[in-house]
Amino acid sequence: MTIKRATVPQLKAIAEDLGIHLTDERAAEFLGLMQGNFDAYDVIEAMPDYKPPVKYPRTPGFRPEGEENKYNAWYVKTTVKGAPSGKLAGKSVVLKDNVCLAGVPMMNGASTLEGYTPDIDATIVTRILDAGGTIVGKAHCEYFCLSGGSHTGALGPVHNPRKMGYSAGGSSSGSGALVAAGEVDMAIGGDQGGSIRMPSSYCGIYGMKATHGLVPYTGVMPIESTIDHVGPMTATVADNALLLEVLAGADGLDPRQYAPKVAEYTKALSKGVKGMRIGVVREGFGHPNSEKDVDESVKAGAARFANLGAVVEEISLPMHSVGPAIWTPVALEGLQAQMMRGNGMGFNWKGLYATSLLDAHSAWRSRADELSDSLKISMFVGEYFIKHYRGHYYAKAQNLARKLKAAYDAALGSYDLLLMPTLPVKATPLPPADAPRELYIQRAFEMVPNTAPFNATGHPAMSIPCGMSDGLPIGLMLIGKYYDESTIYRAAAAFEAAGDWNKM
Repeated sequence: MTIKRATVPQLKAIAEDLGIHLTDERAAEFLGLMQGNFDAYDVIEAMPDYKPPVKYPRTPGFRPEGEENKYNAWYVKTTVKGAPSGKLAGKSVVLKDNVCLAGVPMMNGASTLEGYTPDIDATIVTRILDAGGTIVGKAHCEYFCLSGGSHTGALGPVHNPRKMGYSAGGSSSGSGALVAAGEVDMAIGGDQGGSIRMPSSYCGIYGMKATHGLVPYTGVMPIESTIDHVGPMTATVADNALLLEVLAGADGLDPRQYAPKVAEYTKALSKGVKGMRIGVVREGFGHPNSEKDVDESVKAGAARFANLGAVVEEISLPMHSVGPAIWTPVALEGLQAQMMRGNGMGFNWKGLYATSLLDAHSAWRSRADELSDSLKISMFVGEYFIKHYRGHYYAKAQNLARKLKAAYDAALGSYDLLLMPTLPVKATPLPPADAPRELYIQRAFEMVPNTAPFNATGHPAMSIPCGMSDGLPIGLMLIGKYYDESTIYRAAAAFEAAGDWNKM
């Protein structure tokens, strides 16, 4: 089968977009010279794509309704059984619906992708199944993951199991809700600005955003490669460490991975925190929207670490305050260039491209009015600065992210861990269907000041529940050195063993 050749009007239009003006005669001349290139494309078209094999049988599943989906957290229920034995034998795992599971529908929270079925398994899917886990379905998430609330998904809001009518956090909203509700043992979340840690904090579970590149992102729908993370969300620290053991490590297909250092994270769980040095970051508290009970609960959590034998000291890290600003151009210009204009995959990297996903996602252009307002505003900002400032601020922000990383690294040179609230607030009420746009957008982005900086720098960061107030959980975030997830798990396990966080 041959590809369609460009016509003279098509080539003239392409040239015009590039600022080049061609007569009909010149365009025809160029088209003649281009035929050898088109012939090469014919060769590629005739060859089958080169994709990893799908190893385990499965069915497309179904979308549960009513009491079977009372939090609206499920997108699809199915059963994909893995190997008969392994580290995850007997464990049920739900995938955020931005993770490719071959043969099972995927919409990533977006009406424009609804109807797409992947033809590959993400690397992490194969690893879960090879380890004996059972994948039980896909969790509903925010519209292309562009919200820290749980109200923008095309299939409606996800409710917090701790308090109906309240946000479950996002963008891994369904993953957080299903773990908190006890419907699954483990979940996979994605995190570009806090989307593992935010629902973990709102729902009262454990969520680890590991070092950038530790867990392969291959087969997960990208937003922006330098801030893309995927990782475990669980009800216990032990399950979290166990799942990360299975997920972590290079796969040779993900450009985000640069010699990742893996460990047996479960071995750190019983070591305690005696002698550990923890720096409580002053700038992580007292944001304009910080709730007093959140700050107080996290400070009490810090004191609890001291009671367990850690050396706990308040430190000042002024660069943290500008971390969200540094993250903003990277996230917004980056997502516009890669996820939207680049159809998710973008260009200029080696690895596994999900070509069927690229094709399906490209249809957003014909249905762009359906995109969520949280995505639209992100696209508007990104496109404006790309068009009018040539990507200058994206580039400058990436440079400043190295300075921000150096500031955290300097603090981590004196301390084993940094500590702050995961979010400045507890779960908020879901906006009503007729909410003004201002409230809709506020609920999508109001909670990111402490989480987003660590997407820009790539440091590992974990949310652990540290208390309840007004029937809603509060999250405490621990940040470690690159590839030192074991120290985070060591501290998290000691905190978990110190008493029921629901009563703290």
